[in-house]
Amino acid sequence: MPSDPERPTRGTLRIGDWMVDPVADQISRDGATQRLEARSMRLLLCLADRAGEVVSIDELLNEAWAGVIVTPDSVYQAVTSLRRLLGDDPKQPSYIATVPRRGYRLIATVQTSSTKPAAPAPVSAAAKPEPIKLPRQGRGALLGAALALGVVLLLCGAVSSYWLLRDHPAAAPAARTVAVLPFLDLTDKMSEEPFADGMTEELIDKLSTFPGMQVSAPTSSFYYKDKQVPVAEIAKSLGVAYVLDGSVRKSGETMRVAARLVRAGDGFVVWSATYDRSAGDKLKVQDEIAAEAAKALTPAIR
Repeated sequence: MPSDPERPTRGTLRIGDWMVDPVADQISRDGATQRLEARSMRLLLCLADRAGEVVSIDELLNEAWAGVIVTPDSVYQAVTSLRRLLGDDPKQPSYIATVPRRGYRLIATVQTSSTKPAAPAPVSAAAKPEPIKLPRQGRGALLGAALALGVVLLLCGAVSSYWLLRDHPAAAPAARTVAVLPFLDLTDKMSEEPFADGMTEELIDKLSTFPGMQVSAPTSSFYYKDKQVPVAEIAKSLGVAYVLDGSVRKSGETMRVAARLVRAGDGFVVWSATYDRSAGDKLKVQDEIAAEAAKALTPAIR
């Protein structure tokens, strides 16, 4: 039976206190066994292969979700699930550490097994098919024809793209369109990421209730989390005229939320505000700040 090309085929390894069996998609410790989904296992192995190094969100997507179109939300959810299975605390991690705006890093010790895969069996000469040989002149003519065809196809594609862009220029985004980017967690211990993400979602919800306002969906906005992309490029990709971003800081029991609205056309800040609240009821704080900010910034979007 042919093996699954996406299934890990390496031997067992130890990550921290856990024995990891990629073939069985299992991890075990002290007699207890946990089963991982295939993508969670690939995610863990990707981090283990580069233990001690920062692995970006894009690299994890390419490794664990190769060939599948997903957003960074899939990585966040998979890391959260993996931490829960490993018994890891994101605030005081022993296995997977979050590196703000960069990615994740495996900090546990990794020990690989010494098992080596068996060498492939030799193929007998009788089993090898004879290659088809073309005369030297025939090969040259075939190569020349292939190159000529490739040049013609490239020229046709370039001409078609020119006329398409000339006749159908890109439409400017509607005036009352905005994307809310994930707020940054700038607290000393980087421990308020859930609060920052909640602020982002609350603002999206509040802004979308205003008549005539078009707001990018959370999935689209969170795609740019931890990515260094110019505002103009983000706005063009999402088809919006304005981009709202901000940050969260904390001093004692006071949460400070700063927000700013940028007009993508010229990169100017057209509105900004700072809100200080007691950190007691965080859900209430998110709701109050989002409501005030949405009401205050809406007149600037026109």
